[in-house]
Amino acid sequence: MSDVRKHEVEFTVQRQLGLHARPASQFVVAAGRFESEISVGRGQEWVDGRSVLSLLSLAASNGTRLRIRAVGVDAVEAVQALGEILKEPVGGVDAEPVLGGLGNGSEV
Repeated sequence: MSDVRKHEVEFTVQRQLGLHARPASQFVVAAGRFESEISVGRGQEWVDGRSVLSLLSLAASNGTRLRIRAVGVDAVEAVQALGEILKEPVGGVDAEPVLGGLGNGSEV
């Protein structure tokens, strides 16, 4: 029998714009790299950590407390890695790239 573990930790969303589409997508991609079953909870509501729409349904703004739960052989590693996604990235507000001249004040 495999060494199946359950690990759960509460994190505070530290991203200035909260858990919106971009970080939710990053979360889902990262969750897909683990064998464990991933769930994310806010209060009494729990959603599938591999579904962008489910994560967005939590409406997690900056300061929201979320619980990440993983059940499987890599549960501890999964929770730690996914918790990091809830922090503000280096470079500021979600490190949005500037698209070639659109909206950057360089119009003549």
